[in-house]
Amino acid sequence: MEGPLMIKTEKVLHLNSSKGRTVRVVREHYVREQVPCGSPLCQADCHNDGKVLSGDVTHYVVPDVGVVRAFLEILEFRELQGIVLTQTAYQTVQHTRGHHYFVYLVPELQKKKSLCAFCSRNVYNAAVWYYNHLAGLQPVVMITEDNDAISEFSAVNSGVYVISTQEYLLSFWPDLQAAHDLYNSIAQTLQERESEGVEKVYTEHLPAEVLEAGIKSGRYIQGILSVNKHRAQNEAFVRYEGSASKNTELNSDVLINGAKHRNRAVHGDVVVIELLPCNEWKGRTMALTEGQGEEQPLEETQSQPMPSGRVVGILQRNWRDYVVTFPPLEEVQSQSRNSQKILVIPWDYRIPKIRISTQQAEALQDQRVIVRLDSWESTSVYPNGHCVRVLGKTGELETEIQTILLENCIHVPPFSEAQLREMPVNTEENRWQMDTSEVSSRRDLRDTHLVFSIDPKGCEDVDDTLSVRTLPGGKRLELGVHIADVTYFVREGSLTDLEARSRATTYYLADRRYDMLPAVLSADLCSLLGGVDRYAMSVLWELDAETLDVCTVWYGHTLIRSSYQLYYELAQSLLNGEEVEVPELSQLKGSQRDQKLAELLQALETLTRVARHLRAQRDKGGALELEGVEVRAQLDEEKNITALVPKQPLEVHETVAECMIYANHWVARKIQESFPHQALLRHHPPPKQEFFNHLINCAKARGFSIDTRSNRALADSLEQAVDPQDPLVNKLMRMMATQAMSNALYFSTRACPEEQYYHYGLALDRYTHFTSPIRRYADILVHRLLMSAIQLEKEGSLSKPLASNKELEELTQHINNKNRAAQHAQKQSTELFQCLYFRDKDAKTDERCVADAVIYAVRANGFLAFIPQYGVKGAVHLKDREGQVVSVEGDGRCEWKAGTLQRYPDRISSCTSTGTHTFDLFSHVTVRISVEPSRCHADSLCLELISNKPHCPVQPESQPAGRGRSELVQDVVRWAEEASLQAEEERGRKPRLSREERQFRQSRTPNLYALLQEISELALLDLSVCQIRNTEEQTCTASS
Repeated sequence: MEGPLMIKTEKVLHLNSSKGRTVRVVREHYVREQVPCGSPLCQADCHNDGKVLSGDVTHYVVPDVGVVRAFLEILEFRELQGIVLTQTAYQTVQHTRGHHYFVYLVPELQKKKSLCAFCSRNVYNAAVWYYNHLAGLQPVVMITEDNDAISEFSAVNSGVYVISTQEYLLSFWPDLQAAHDLYNSIAQTLQERESEGVEKVYTEHLPAEVLEAGIKSGRYIQGILSVNKHRAQNEAFVRYEGSASKNTELNSDVLINGAKHRNRAVHGDVVVIELLPCNEWKGRTMALTEGQGEEQPLEETQSQPMPSGRVVGILQRNWRDYVVTFPPLEEVQSQSRNSQKILVIPWDYRIPKIRISTQQAEALQDQRVIVRLDSWESTSVYPNGHCVRVLGKTGELETEIQTILLENCIHVPPFSEAQLREMPVNTEENRWQMDTSEVSSRRDLRDTHLVFSIDPKGCEDVDDTLSVRTLPGGKRLELGVHIADVTYFVREGSLTDLEARSRATTYYLADRRYDMLPAVLSADLCSLLGGVDRYAMSVLWELDAETLDVCTVWYGHTLIRSSYQLYYELAQSLLNGEEVEVPELSQLKGSQRDQKLAELLQALETLTRVARHLRAQRDKGGALELEGVEVRAQLDEEKNITALVPKQPLEVHETVAECMIYANHWVARKIQESFPHQALLRHHPPPKQEFFNHLINCAKARGFSIDTRSNRALADSLEQAVDPQDPLVNKLMRMMATQAMSNALYFSTRACPEEQYYHYGLALDRYTHFTSPIRRYADILVHRLLMSAIQLEKEGSLSKPLASNKELEELTQHINNKNRAAQHAQKQSTELFQCLYFRDKDAKTDERCVADAVIYAVRANGFLAFIPQYGVKGAVHLKDREGQVVSVEGDGRCEWKAGTLQRYPDRISSCTSTGTHTFDLFSHVTVRISVEPSRCHADSLCLELISNKPHCPVQPESQPAGRGRSELVQDVVRWAEEASLQAEEERGRKPRLSREERQFRQSRTPNLYALLQEISELALLDLSVCQIRNTEEQTCTASS
């Protein structure tokens, strides 16, 4: 299909330079010859194949530039339908509210007015054209804040009405109170901004041209500001990777100390900094804080001075929606005594307080509210913003979940009707059938291959299946990995494809998931379920039966029918020779059943032998076995998740994982060789050596030596660092190694030299993601690249061009960002459930609140501990606000007394009148777990030391862990369901999602296969890009 015809034009701009000269700039500009109107009332036969305006509206709305720029949130209300945005308005918003900012070079007021009038005239002409194009079948309302435009155009055309935003809301939406409140809030904010003071609090940012010149010369450094959430008021860091800095002395991030040096930069902004003189450099604060974001009034214990700087300019504002809470009522009354301006407190500790104008502060006391930033002038201590909408009541589970999603910029509305219309139909009355021409074009494996899947019990969305068989002659084996062919159903450029691209991944939270694809695909037609015919993308290797070396490899479209849908425990039991029931064989009798079972067992044993060989090959190259979060899921009869408990490792997990890694590796080789500069791969750069310092020092304290010169050396060292008396020592050291790792990222081969393709953790020269297209958009892209490579090999040319290098680079960056957001959201939802579990328990009397903990890091006023029973990490203070320290009594009990602390690299000592006691790294102590509530932020767990002795004997690694984690999620899920049902009954409304909506739009229960797949692929924990590499806490999340 040919694309739309483009007409080349030229844009001529006359700009005033800083020296007063007029500069003529000519830019190429391409416009489409035919632009569809998008209206169902069209009489001109426009090609309205995509989204169309609703046919139920009484009028269409064309907002002016000023309305879109100032009141965009009002246009986002679902009630307002039939909105038509002009290119003039869109481009203005792009340059003034998005990530792109520019400076007007025509400062004269008259010229600004002329520009506004010019834009209003263009929008009005577009509204008139639209009305005439529809032959007057629908009135058009242009809304504007330009009073001159209202006076000039309101009576010109009888079918086009020109009114103000406020008049439009009063006339057409008098009962939409939320929109009226939002309009008043924004209008008041705009009015107050015009009358702000002129006394400067911060220094002005340097002009863009000065910043660019300084970066090129090496005087300034460009990077992303990352605020330390534990000391948000004072500590921030700037990563300088990718900048043109010529400061060879820099081997770490640059510290930005204090709000003055931060100079109005907000966490995530792309900033330009200037290094301070060496005598003004400071170090990281090494003491524990009482709470996240709080500044410790105790001693300022700092590390060695590090490069420090100050912000001199901001290249890109990365502002987003923020969830905030209003201060307590007495503060509101105090602040608003002389003004309606209120300082609201963001949920994210790293974001400063935001000043908004509102008259509803008292009414919104117990609500979480969404706020957007408008400006941060040099004359204001705090940034200015305005309320967008109320999210929900503080403390309610649904409100807290939505807060987590919004804070991570995750937007997952129900799939639209237009997207669902693209879906194939598969119902009891109308079964989906394979296409005859498609069947004839594929390699049919249904009668020749024993295909089976191995997944968690109850898994519905099966991405992958396996096959293995001995070829005729007995000298070769054939190994097959068969992946769901999602690209057959999700055509490139379709609405479903665009939505999947936007989401980039399926989002998994502790109690639910938000699918990347509609359920009719993810849980049905794309899922490789047992006993049904399915389209697949397959990789088939012929291996030498003795050496298992690869002889040939084949890639292509296939038809498969999975014979067995096994779960991990069943497959392992078969391999162990246990008598178990295979559901697919339950109806067979005697010799027929025995024969089928023998064939299945032979395939499983052969697959295990191949996987062991593959793992041994990677081990030789230096593959790492790092510590991830391993869980197994418990399901109720309705297949809803009820608990997460520690997953016991089985060899079959590694067997499946090795086959998936093998397929990903070979597909990466194929697409990179076919498209050297346009392939999508995934690499894992080697970590910086200084990030291993904590691991090396901790291991040394235990008598172990860790070699980090290569991945092979690190793997061997970790293998040797085993304490036979305490298996948790090795577990914690692997966790430390994981925390030192750099991010595993997708990339375009054009943007990266070939020597950087290497995957450090998996010890592979090339790697990508191919095996999970149902839940990862990157895999869909790789499937398309693979088919293009096959077509190029067969036909010598491509039927359609590949994405440009720039498009692919932007897309990989988008996917990386979304994956990172998904990891953060999953971690935060787990922490939420941990707090909900302990919130209603009496920490003083409930034995479940007392647990064994292991010390894994020492700080100036305490230590960090890990609780294996619940998978919780936290700070344990040995010194309180009054200066008292922990004293250990004869029976091990701990009390607060006057005394001192002495910190060493591998231990910390408490000295009191009762004597001196030392807490060593990796020693076991007993802690009490309680919840530290926070009105404005997320609740957090508080660990209190109650004994210097272990809570219970250290269990061998082979024994199952405690029931605590299972009880945690199970109790919280049950509590949340009861609270939700009670709230629905009280409000007399229907459940949030009907059965049809759950089936076709979103899923509340996590994808169990995906939870374990991350681990099965040798999960490497990605460091959060939003966290500094702080020695106090480094946060990781699973990503292969």
